[in-house]
Parts: sequence; C-alpha cells; structure tokens
Amino acid sequence: MATHTDCPITRDNPPDPDLERVLRQAKTIAVVGLSSNPDRPSHGVARYLQEAGYRIIPVNPGQTGILGEKCYASLDDIPERVDMANLFLKPEHIPPVVDAAIRKGVNCVWMQLGIVHAGAAAQARAAGITVVMNRCTKIEHGRLIVGRP
Repeated sequence: MATHTDCPITRDNPPDPDLERVLRQAKTIAVVGLSSNPDRPSHGVARYLQEAGYRIIPVNPGQTGILGEKCYASLDDIPERVDMANLFLKPEHIPPVVDAAIRKGVNCVWMQLGIVHAGAAAQARAAGITVVMNRCTKIEHGRLIVGRP
C-alpha cells in the first residue's frame, strides 16, 4: 500500500519527531483559507485545533469572523506573531502565501492533505521555515500528540 512518504515530493516532509516538535511548540496557527461552513474540512480541522488548545487565526478575505475569532484578509494583516500557517488553498494560490509567511517569520508552513507546491516549499525551506505538504494537522496531532504522553 502506498503512503504519503512514497511520493517523491512529500518525501522531504520532516520525520515524526520533528513534526511532533512543531505541533508541541506551535501556539498560534493562522488557518489560511478557513471556511465558515462547518461541513468544510478546513472548518473541522480548525475547530479541532482550537479545542486542542491552539490559538486559531482565520484568514479568509470574504469573512469577518470564524470560530469566534476575528478573520483577516491575509497573513500580512495579522498584527501578532504566528507560529504556523496552515494552508487550505489550491496549489496555484500557495506561492504568495508562502511569500507572506516568510515576511511574517512563521516557523512552519503546513499544506493540508492534497496540497503540494514544490517551488513554494523550496522557497520557504531556503528561508529557514519548516515545510509540511500533503498532511493533515488534525490527523498528525491525533497520531503524534494525543497518542503520546
């Protein structure tokens, strides 16, 4: 059975101990592309992360607030420190968000399941940012944090 580590592009994802460290150290997560629709995956993942104790900052230019938090049009508009940018965007929309993540000084750019952009990932890594592609923060949190003491 093929796994996400069999994909040549996502093979460069950090190993489990590094993913666990990223998830344990992150306190504030900007969820870029967060939908206000509770049936959308971005909403469910963000709600899970919020309930797990993370500060969620929604990023969606069409909204004013989601999950009880003020919503921002872009990463650049967020007035506070962001540890992780969790991206729920089509791959063609990833590069400008990675540019913003570099300007913002985030520690991690995490592209959700099905989202891969090798060029943007290389750019982020060159700027010293941890990059995760084609993985779900909810699944990985459950596996690496909830499943471990």
